[in-house]
Amino acid sequence: MIQVRDLVMRLPSGGRLLTILDGIALDVRAGEVCAITGPSGSGKSTLVGLLAGLDRPTAGSIVVAGVELGRLGEDALARFRRDTLGYIFQSFHLIPTLTAAENVAVPLEIAGVPDAPVRVRQLLDDVGLTDRGHHYPVQLSGGEQQRVALARAVALGPKLLLADEPTGNLDSATGAQIIELLLALNRERGSTLVFVTHDEALARHAGRIVRLRDGRVVNGQP
Repeated sequence: MIQVRDLVMRLPSGGRLLTILDGIALDVRAGEVCAITGPSGSGKSTLVGLLAGLDRPTAGSIVVAGVELGRLGEDALARFRRDTLGYIFQSFHLIPTLTAAENVAVPLEIAGVPDAPVRVRQLLDDVGLTDRGHHYPVQLSGGEQQRVALARAVALGPKLLLADEPTGNLDSATGAQIIELLLALNRERGSTLVFVTHDEALARHAGRIVRLRDGRVVNGQP
């Protein structure tokens, strides 16, 4: 599902180039659950953002579902993200003026799914929010908002689900529930799951742990 080779990411900082990722190599098989962990500043979020095509690396190659991301223009990248992957942010990124149901419906409506309202109800049921669809994000707890974000991310049945610190703004008990839900959806749909976490206990829920330090993989090599 994912093949990363010689990945380098450098960004300007204080008049010099700061190396965020340095020669990353990584394979993730289809259907695998992979946790990316490491200390703050190790490059975890940068790596998952590159896997999603949200940024472009300084050097190296990223192949996702047989597609080399570096060969795609911005429009093609946008279509690829829509058709292939779902992305969950630490800060939820819900649209505050839309209800939970309307937030989940956004990707379905963009894709022109004909039975979107029925699909939305099923998705909210899948994440345990059957009776909360009419509530706005401000009326929901952090855990409920992340469940809405999760339902939205899987709405189009992506082959790959990426989650960047999906429990970072939640208490430990709620965070564990979100990880369990991610794993359950992964099992039911057979998708590939890659999630970033600084919590070693949550990382151990994955089938494989990839640890980063100073922009390099220190174990979990292909």
